[in-house]
Amino acid sequence: MKTALITGANKGIGFETAKILARQGFFVYLGCRNAENGQDAVARLQAEDIGSVAAIPLDVTDQASVDAARRMIAEKSGVLDVLINNAGIAGVFEQDALTTGADEYSKVYDTNVLGVVRVTQAFMDLLRKAPQPRIVNVSTAMASLTLAGDIHNEQYPRRFVVYQSSKAALNMYTLNLAYELRGTPFKVNAVCPGYTQTDFTGHQGTSTPEEAGQRIAKYALIAEDGPTAKFISEEYFPEPAACPW
Repeated sequence: MKTALITGANKGIGFETAKILARQGFFVYLGCRNAENGQDAVARLQAEDIGSVAAIPLDVTDQASVDAARRMIAEKSGVLDVLINNAGIAGVFEQDALTTGADEYSKVYDTNVLGVVRVTQAFMDLLRKAPQPRIVNVSTAMASLTLAGDIHNEQYPRRFVVYQSSKAALNMYTLNLAYELRGTPFKVNAVCPGYTQTDFTGHQGTSTPEEAGQRIAKYALIAEDGPTAKFISEEYFPEPAACPW
């Protein structure tokens, strides 16, 4: 049975992605910062007759927690086929390039960027044991430098400089990771789930968590001829090649 780890998986997009992959025959580890929330998520999945799931305590901002999660999965499965770096935070509302302090950047980057680095590096040895390993980093179209570069576009959201810049940094990490893993069976992509109705957005949005989960799961399930080193935002750009970084 193939295995997957999804960070931040006790609710929202991560939870729906876990549900999809488990129904596709994966054993899914739900990485959850809060153990009680993780067990509650497992119970909700089991209530839908999805049994191939387990909650793993995992705080992506804590290296000891990441290492402990890696040891648990290594002992239980010995291999990891899919890693989905989904855990993320938005930071304070109304972020401003002129006044938002460096401490806010540090807090958001610690989860959205450094958390991905910690988890990816910790699990790389288990991923290398998989025949077709996949890494999906959950990003956002709001991180597009191309779109942001049109400074006269009043429709482009500009109140979230900390969050947006953290995801732009994540995109660059994704590209470098894909480059370093070129010529191997790895596929590494950044995927925008769309503007999704979750706690993260105050339940505003144009996509349901189920739709967002499908977008993420799709790139965890891609075949050998699938893309790598791509940014995909299917809600806004149906053709991956047209997605602006």
